[in-house]
Amino acid sequence: MRRLQAILFDIDDTLFSTTEFARKARRNAVRAMIQAGLDVPEEVVLRELDEVLAEFSSNYEHHFDKLIQRLRPSCLKGLNSALIVAAGVAAYHDTKFRELAPFDDVFPLFHDLKKAGMRLGVVTHGWTVKQAEKLVRLGLVPYLDPRAVFISDQIGISKPNPKLYATALADLGLPANEVMYVGDSPEHDIAPPKSIGMITVWARRAARHGLDGTGITPDFIVEDFEELRGILVREFGVPLP
Repeated sequence: MRRLQAILFDIDDTLFSTTEFARKARRNAVRAMIQAGLDVPEEVVLRELDEVLAEFSSNYEHHFDKLIQRLRPSCLKGLNSALIVAAGVAAYHDTKFRELAPFDDVFPLFHDLKKAGMRLGVVTHGWTVKQAEKLVRLGLVPYLDPRAVFISDQIGISKPNPKLYATALADLGLPANEVMYVGDSPEHDIAPPKSIGMITVWARRAARHGLDGTGITPDFIVEDFEELRGILVREFGVPLP
C-alpha cells in the first residue's frame, strides 16, 4: 500500500457545482433588476453580463455596475441606478444563502476521512475573502486542517504555477508523493501538482474541460467521491467504511 498523509482539494466545480450555482444566481439577479425597473429583456441582460464577466473576470467586484453602464441610462426609465444594482446584488446573495451546498457525497467522505485521521485541506484559486466564504457557507471548515487552507490571493501565487502547490507542501512539511490533490481542471489542478510529484485525481463530474489533446494524465479519474472512497481504500489502505 502507498502511504498517504493528506488530501488537498480544489473548491470550485470539485466540492460543489460552481458553474451551475453561478448561472442560477446570475439569472435570479437579472430578474430582480428587471423587476426593480430595468427595461431590457432578460436574455439580453444575461448576454451582456456574460460579456462583463469575460472581460473583467469573475473575481471583479462591480459586475452589475459595469452592466448598467453598458446598458445605458435610457434603460433605467429615470430610476436610480444604485437601486437597480442593489436589487441584483441582493438577489445574488439570497441565492447564495439558500442554495450554496456541496455535492451530496462530500460531507460523508470528509466525515469518514477526518475520523480516520487523514489531514484535509484545500488549494484554491481566487480572492481570499470569496474563497474563504465559500468554505464557510459550504460547512466544510470543521473538517479542514486550519493550516492546510491555501488561497492563491493570500499566498501571492496563482494557479497553474506549481509553486502554489510546492508552498502548500512546504508549509505542511509533507513529501509530494504522500499528498493527494483532487480537482476538476486538467491544466490548473492536475498538471501542476503532478509536475512536482503529488498524487493527482481528476474529478470530472463538473469539469468544464476534458483531457483530450492536453497530454495530461492524472493518476486517477473519478466521477464522484464514492469512486474516490474506493481508491483511497484499495490503493492507500485508508480505513474507510
